[in-house]
Amino acid sequence: MKIALSQLNYHIGNFTENIGKIRQAIAGAKNEGADLVVFAELAVCGYPPRDFLEFGDFIDRCHNAVSDIAVDCRGIAAVLGCPVPNADGSGKDLFNAALFLADGKVKFRYFKALLPNYDVFDEYRYFEPGRHFDLVEYKGRRIALTVCEDLWNIGGDPMYILNPMDELMKRSPDFIINIAASPFHYDQAGIRRKVLTDNVRKYKIPLFYVNHVGAQTELLFDGGSMVVGPDAQIRDELRFFDEDLKIFDLEEVLQNAGPAYEPEPHHKISLIHDALVMGIRNYFRKLGFSKAILGLSGGIDSAVTMVLAVRALGSENVWAILLPSTFSSDHSLKDAEDLAKNLGCRYNTIPISGSFDAIRHSLAPLFIDLPFDITEENLQARIRGVILMALSNKFGHILLNTSNKSEAAVGYGTLYGDMNGGLSVLGDVYKTQVHELARFMNLEEEVIPLNTILKPPSAELRPDQKDSDSLPEYEVLDPILYHYIELRKGPRDLVEMGYDLNLVRRVLWMVNNSEYKRHQTPPILRVSPKAFGMGRRMPIAARYLAI
Repeated sequence: MKIALSQLNYHIGNFTENIGKIRQAIAGAKNEGADLVVFAELAVCGYPPRDFLEFGDFIDRCHNAVSDIAVDCRGIAAVLGCPVPNADGSGKDLFNAALFLADGKVKFRYFKALLPNYDVFDEYRYFEPGRHFDLVEYKGRRIALTVCEDLWNIGGDPMYILNPMDELMKRSPDFIINIAASPFHYDQAGIRRKVLTDNVRKYKIPLFYVNHVGAQTELLFDGGSMVVGPDAQIRDELRFFDEDLKIFDLEEVLQNAGPAYEPEPHHKISLIHDALVMGIRNYFRKLGFSKAILGLSGGIDSAVTMVLAVRALGSENVWAILLPSTFSSDHSLKDAEDLAKNLGCRYNTIPISGSFDAIRHSLAPLFIDLPFDITEENLQARIRGVILMALSNKFGHILLNTSNKSEAAVGYGTLYGDMNGGLSVLGDVYKTQVHELARFMNLEEEVIPLNTILKPPSAELRPDQKDSDSLPEYEVLDPILYHYIELRKGPRDLVEMGYDLNLVRRVLWMVNNSEYKRHQTPPILRVSPKAFGMGRRMPIAARYLAI
């Protein structure tokens, strides 16, 4: 038997496009002699469909799509994911199903048993867990169909009381197929490889795994579909961050024929870079936009954002706006201009001093003689936000937000100012990682001016301002943020790790007190195990961590 793994970039709710891609892949696999082609979890509708699953029309379209695809499954079979109504009359209305199509119809349904309900996942909101474990037989082979999380309850600290593969093994399958929607973060590829090989090590039968690729708003999917032989060695792996299709001979896999595949090592910053480029490109394409605009300050955050945007969209589709104020340094302006020229992008300069003076004049009767403070600093940021949004509206460009995760964590940003935008590119990238990205971008040539990377970070909203006037140095701040946000370490844990008590109090107070700001930010491209947004849900009006 020859099995094709089809790793595709689906578009949530775009049934015409999804069906077209699936049918094209079936035809291509059939022409190459495949007997079976495997697609990803909820491939028909895209993942995660979220509350679209509550619309009867959406489910009807999924059903109709399967009927259309099944017509092509003659002389070849297919496995693909689709929501299926629960006909039992009890429990949730839907199952998350893996369908086996052959002879022009649906021959078998397997219902996902383990429904993740943590971090970015909320499947138990919509789906009833499957409780029946049978195999599908095809061309003399017995196949254990599973869906994503069904293979993740393995290891020393199981999350669920049930293990679907333990049940399926009672029926003596010859191999496993797992269709998945496993979102990217920079450690996920290694974790995923271990989970899958651990399953094969335990059950002693090969595994064919297909993952999504592409971006669905903030969730990024890196692909990395693979085949694992019965010796628990990876036989091959599909491309990262790109669509791919490969065909494997089951007999060769069963016999561990040929050399074991050595997964290519991926550097964390390289993965983040590629994920963000894909995330920007897909966000624009799936929304029907092609052009981006951003404020280019001469600082490292906007510089890195602009390089990523150019690599995603092309230099002709990225427009930089320089918005100098009285406090902007000449070198920042030059750094911004040099970057735009290096990238071949259009750029324009719009000074904000006149607008700033006009608004201050309007407020003078109420402000009277009150001293210059953060109000005037925020005013400059909001003027910039107004100008950028005006250009975005007038010319139909999406405004890219350039704030990093360190700033978002501690609230070092201005609502309706530099926190504006249609997409937050670096909102899950700490400031120290932004510097690593900049150096990575400059490996082959100096794209980002060296001065942009080396100079002390500054918002340049008052004379001689530095970020370190308001925040700990990022080399100190970022590890504390990482241990609190990603690893969920409490204040006492941090103090026991050696961090100063007053520093811990200050940083955690800033993080918790800025939750209301983060609730008003654009979608943030997720590259870490714990990103702000749908995977981190915190109350705004709360009091916690007082020590």
